[in-house]
Amino acid sequence: MTPDKALQILKKYTTKPNLIKHALAVSAIMGHFAKLSGEDQDYWATVGMLHDIDFECCPEEHCCKCVEILKAEGFDEKAILSIQSHGYPTCTQIEPKMYMEKVLSATDQLSGLIIAVALMRPDKKIASVTLDSVMRKWKDKKFAAGADREQILSYCKKMDKSLDYVIEQSLIALQNIASKLDL
Repeated sequence: MTPDKALQILKKYTTKPNLIKHALAVSAIMGHFAKLSGEDQDYWATVGMLHDIDFECCPEEHCCKCVEILKAEGFDEKAILSIQSHGYPTCTQIEPKMYMEKVLSATDQLSGLIIAVALMRPDKKIASVTLDSVMRKWKDKKFAAGADREQILSYCKKMDKSLDYVIEQSLIALQNIASKLDL
């Protein structure tokens, strides 16, 4: 499975442009972290691409309905469990255990916060976002209030990485796909 094929599958279940851009962002970050870890970039990016496949169609069954959808699309149990784990503990009781799952749990919401910072910039470009600009907004709990900072921090720790490192690497990944995000 490639991220491009995963995007085709995602678009069968997701039509909202902001959700597709979110999937692209998380996929890019996951692929980047896989590369840093010497892991399979396509596999990690595919998991990132499909992590919210059931969000638009079944928000009340998020991280549960994906099982049926992904099995029908031919995905294995490992990928499905990894995708389900990012909903722990609010949507599922499947706790992220593998490093890839911890990266997904840390960067899912972090990607949204970083993109929100970019959208607040005068030029609305991800290229002008820095670690410092993200950290200034990080401290403002009202900014991108849906980004659970405690969860992000918790999973950074579980990854044995600093928040600064995870933000910097996520920024690199997002800057590499700026045109796909219209940023």
